[in-house]
Formats: sequence, structure tokens, C-alpha cells
Amino acid sequence: MKRRWILLLVLLVVLAACGGSQEPAAEPESAASADEASAFAEAPAAGEEEGSQFILATTTSTENSGLLAAILPDFEEKTGITAEVVAVGTGQALSLGESGDADVLLVHARAREDAFMEAGHGSRREDVMYNDFVIVGSPEDPADIRGMADAEQAFAAIAAAEAPFVSRGDDSGTHTKEKAIWAAAGLEPAGDWYISAGQGMGAVLTMANEELAYTLSDRATYLARTLEGTDLEILVEGDPVLFNPYGVMAVNPDKGDHIKADMAEQFIDWLISLPTQELIAEYGVEDFGSPLFTPDSEAWRAEHGQ
Repeated sequence: MKRRWILLLVLLVVLAACGGSQEPAAEPESAASADEASAFAEAPAAGEEEGSQFILATTTSTENSGLLAAILPDFEEKTGITAEVVAVGTGQALSLGESGDADVLLVHARAREDAFMEAGHGSRREDVMYNDFVIVGSPEDPADIRGMADAEQAFAAIAAAEAPFVSRGDDSGTHTKEKAIWAAAGLEPAGDWYISAGQGMGAVLTMANEELAYTLSDRATYLARTLEGTDLEILVEGDPVLFNPYGVMAVNPDKGDHIKADMAEQFIDWLISLPTQELIAEYGVEDFGSPLFTPDSEAWRAEHGQ
């Protein structure tokens, strides 16, 4: 188990070092990027018992949107189990699962999730929720994409205008979706106008705001950012290709005795249960008039006739 904590701490240090020159000055609150691992707790001291803890590797969107902070206390109160959250891109979360350095994954790249399960890295996968991606940019909208209903067309217009575009560039679920849209448009973005940040969603929204640039964002993180203040506006939305489902997976306990399989099962059962799905359905309503995520577990669909 000590190896897992050491590896995770090394990962956080590397993330902070790699993103140092690009991270906006106002973002970091510690040596590690707040967008990459803002909820990661300190590793136990040598010889200290870790107790009822498991490692949840998840995306920056579930962290930056504030969802986890809103719902995890309910799980911890009901079970006495603490989820130690590592918020990174989906690709990095999947890697942590493959290496056995996480117990549960909460991510949003369905094809990659299916591949993870088919390769035997996971023992269980469940649908959790969904929202959508949006293309945001400055009010000036130099590529004139406002109101477009086709994401591919919007990306093509941005490329044609060589208007600044900030990419996550971090192998996350959002980055995976962005690359798929470029590919569908028959384009390989390159040039000074295309900025690969290698950062989490919150940092990328900050960079796009500063650079008067476009970017692809999950709706939840964008809306959460509007509470802090941003000039970016939603310019393109509603294309079915922008659908953004989230899934939860238990890491295969065959990866070692250190895998907290029982806790992983408890967490997944709690996350997809109707009471927790209700918490997800309520999150964001007070601030935005509608939820930031739509529940989508099997139990929720059965209850609501979906």
C-alpha cells in the first residue's frame, strides 16, 4: 500500500512541474495543481494505519464542478469510509486503475471504459450520470460560430480563422472528445493558434478567458466557473456528438491484496442508489435553475421509466 501512496505523490509532483509555466498564477493553492488533485489528502505517515479509506481516481470535471464535495460527505457519514480523491484526466485515472494504484474510477470516456473492462482491469462498471460538452469562447467570437448546431462545423470555422483555441492536451475525457471532433471534421489542428495546455478543465477555462480563446468544456465545470467570474460564453451546444456520459468502475481485485474491493463495491452501490442519484439531480439547481448532471443509473432509469 505504501507504494501506491508514493506513486500517487510522484504523479502529483510531476503534474505540477509539467504544468508550472502554463498554470495561471491565481490557480494553485499548493505545490500540486488545484485542478489536477485539489482534493487529494496527505499520505499516511510511516507506520500509521490508513483505516477505512480507498482511492477514487476521477476526472477534474467532477472535482472542479463541486459535485464530489457536495455528495461525498453523505457516503462518509453513512459508511465511515473515506474516499481519497485523485482528480486527474480520464487517461491518467485509467492508468492508475491499470497499475492497481486506485480502487475505483469515475470517468467519462465510454469507449475507453469499455476497453478497460474488456482488458480485465475492472471487475464492475455502472452508468452514473451524464451532461454535455459545450464550445465556449469570448463574446467577440472571431470565428463566427455562435449558434451553430454542428460541433464539427464550428471546429472547422475556428481552424479556418486560425482563432486561438486552448486544448486540454492531457489525455482526459474532454481531450478525447475534442480529438474525435477534429478527426470527424477531417482536421489535424496545428499552429500558433492551437494551444495544448496539458492542464485540467478549470485551468484551461482560465487560460481561454485570458487569451480570448475558444475551448471545449463540460457544461458543469463551465457553469461552476461562472460563479467565480468569466468572460467566456457558450457559443455552440446541443449537437448529439457533445453528449457526455460518466461511468464508475471497480478496479479488479486480482491486481493485489491492497485493492479495497469491498469498499469499492460499497461506494458503487451507494453512488448508483436512488438517494444518491437524487443528490446528483439536485446539485446545481439552486445556483443555475437546473442540475449540472443528470442521473443515469439503472435504478434511476427504472424508477423514472427511462
